[in-house]
Amino acid sequence: MSHRFTALFTHLIFSTKDRFPHLDPGLGAECRAYIGGIVENVGGRRIAIGGVADHIHLLVDMPATLALSDFVRTIKSNSSKWIHENRSRPKFAWQKGYAAFSVSRSGVDSVVRYIDNQEKHHHRVSYQDEVRAFLKKHGIAGDERYMWE
Repeated sequence: MSHRFTALFTHLIFSTKDRFPHLDPGLGAECRAYIGGIVENVGGRRIAIGGVADHIHLLVDMPATLALSDFVRTIKSNSSKWIHENRSRPKFAWQKGYAAFSVSRSGVDSVVRYIDNQEKHHHRVSYQDEVRAFLKKHGIAGDERYMWE
């Protein structure tokens, strides 16, 4: 086959540093839109982007030409730079790590609904409990000493 045909649906989750609520409704919406542009500029496709004041969820169809770590680094570094330069938030930073989970085509609609309902969801569940649940669901052991940096 001489062409690439891929469907690399990935659910990404990452937080602001120390879960500081930088992403208030105004900045949060602008930041999510900007991140969507980054995803598309590197050859990916945004499916859903949402979150609350202290973290973000993305469902993307990743480009086959980028490693996951490079993809996330590009999103975080470019969005952070944009926030610093255009929104005067000198203390803004993303946490060091991230969580990423593959999603089957049949699971895309469910993940989109989950991302779209973040505000309601986080009235009941903290970011930390949410990440713990995702790790457990996917059989991933996480060392809590380093998970929240």
